[in-house]
Amino acid sequence: MAEPAASLTKSNGQDGRPRHVAIIMDGNGRWAQNKGWPRLVGHRRGAERVKQIVRACPDLGVNWLTVYAFSTENWKRSTEEVLGLMKIFARYIEREADGLSAEGVRMRFIGGRERLDAKLQRLMAGIEARTAVNSRLNLTVAINYGGRDELTRAAERLAGRIARGEIENPTEADLESCLDTAGHPDPDLVIRTSGETRTSNFLPWQAAYSEYEFTPTLWPDFTPEHLAEILDRFGLRERRFGGA
Repeated sequence: MAEPAASLTKSNGQDGRPRHVAIIMDGNGRWAQNKGWPRLVGHRRGAERVKQIVRACPDLGVNWLTVYAFSTENWKRSTEEVLGLMKIFARYIEREADGLSAEGVRMRFIGGRERLDAKLQRLMAGIEARTAVNSRLNLTVAINYGGRDELTRAAERLAGRIARGEIENPTEADLESCLDTAGHPDPDLVIRTSGETRTSNFLPWQAAYSEYEFTPTLWPDFTPEHLAEILDRFGLRERRFGGA
């Protein structure tokens, strides 16, 4: 017998919790400036916070975690901040590779890589290959990512497939297969820290039916306990996906 339609309103995660959480990690710079420190100090503290959240996710029933690390618009920041961020990304991969692999984390990246430093691109490809067999947690990091940019690139890929005769009547599924996140489940929940209530060009296709949580907590102060509280609240939501 088919399940009743009401069952579609519930998350398929553990104990009603989301299977896939996406986070806009906002507030690093403000956190540092509030303390009279350079913005890069906040970014370094934010990277430490990522480590804690990644380790907490499996025990909280989260199987997929996608984090927004650097947007296509972030290149407008000062050269010092951009270069500093790139060094932080490279250092994170170098220092965390062993731990992520040992803890069963599969790490992947979305976004355009061509503008990134060659060394960083090599590190990204290396850790993706090294952790490809892991499945305890799927960690996706968005670097040089913008939702409109992703959709533009996906449309170009789809157009190429149509031109080659691989697809005759394109569908939503065909376009989805051309996204950076092809094969990933859509996020059940998107969290943005720092009190801002914008989506900032993050996963516009994938998050069409996601639940959102906006918290005033700045990212460097966002603890696994904060995440657990938000996940508990998620379990009380009713998801209709456009239905009655």
